Amino acid sequence: MTTTPHASHRAGDGRREANAATVLKTVLDHGPVARSAVARLSGLSPAAVSRQATDLTRLGLLRELPELAGGGGVGRPQIPVDLHVGASGGPVAGGVHLGVPGSTFALVDLRGQVLARRAHPHDGIAPDDLPGVVARELRAFLDAHTRGRPLLGVGAAIGGWVDPAAGVVVRHDALGWRRRPLAAELARGLGGRAVRLDNHARSIAQSEILFGRPAARRSLVHLFVGNVVDAAVGLAGVVHQGPGAAAGDVAHLPVPDSTAPCPCGRSGCLEATASNTALGATAVRRGIVPEPDTSLVVDAAAAGDRRADRLLRERARAVGRAVALLLDVLNPDLVVVTEQSSVLEPDYLEEIRGAAIDLSHVCDDPERIVSPHAGPATLPVAAGTVLLNSLFRRPLETAAELLPVPADS
Repeated sequence: MTTTPHASHRAGDGRREANAATVLKTVLDHGPVARSAVARLSGLSPAAVSRQATDLTRLGLLRELPELAGGGGVGRPQIPVDLHVGASGGPVAGGVHLGVPGSTFALVDLRGQVLARRAHPHDGIAPDDLPGVVARELRAFLDAHTRGRPLLGVGAAIGGWVDPAAGVVVRHDALGWRRRPLAAELARGLGGRAVRLDNHARSIAQSEILFGRPAARRSLVHLFVGNVVDAAVGLAGVVHQGPGAAAGDVAHLPVPDSTAPCPCGRSGCLEATASNTALGATAVRRGIVPEPDTSLVVDAAAAGDRRADRLLRERARAVGRAVALLLDVLNPDLVVVTEQSSVLEPDYLEEIRGAAIDLSHVCDDPERIVSPHAGPATLPVAAGTVLLNSLFRRPLETAAELLPVPADS
């Protein structure tokens, strides 16, 4: 069988892109690191590593650190390379998480470290006006904080059913959106900057795979519990989307022992039992807080209010029972739970773990159930990861698309 020149060229480009991604991820995991060590760790030839490191350095994604080179040995000193982060600058990504009560803006570097962040409440903003207002405020935030660093673009994360390939929010019940072209709306308001969009549960799962614990790259389930309750599944470093990107809808997963009524007509559904909306309503009904705000409940518990603490533990146990079902069905290496109280206070994570282990038939190791690696910065890091993920998967193509062409190229 003969290969056409065009097909051969495409295959060569594919290998070059794959090798560049391997080098970039190896430096992410081990940097600062000498090129010879990158070759050993990645399985690539020294020549391939040298070529890709040169390309990635030219694009500004890697930088050499001659000040860390070893001296006094035989032969040429090994100059380590690292991701282009830190005081020397380097490319950055914007991030925005659009929640129901407010948005969070962030600027993150290539290691997913938050360089700046700001909360923007949605008080008084109609859902139809939200994309325009958020884009305007986000643009001002980015202009104030990039400080001359190359801005790759913006990652946006939101709850509900999201089609990332189309950049569309297919359905978001709390905002009343259907087939909303959110990525395009944000890009317009940001002066044409590149915008990547995804569901927040998938975004956090991808953040765990890219920047979190090594087990996440084997398999994970991520459960997000906020105003919206949804989930994501990752296998071998890839987050599953399913047909129409509809995977992860667990709002109506039945929670054992729950009798909470759900708008769907049934009772005991996960979102009706454990969402921030449900928690806030219960807290107001019990006289714990004056308005249905989960943060007020968390603050009250931290200040010693036993009723608030009891309510948060009730929710944690309900979440744990749902985690047990996910463990038994999927048996992942890791279950990551994003739930406000357990992210901030380890005692509530222990409640989730205890309820899950008591009910699960396949898991007896509570350490497999964890909070997100980024802690309180989880949502802004995940939003930035929506953009950074494409960079780490296809660094040469993505950088060529998003970054200015270097003057010496």
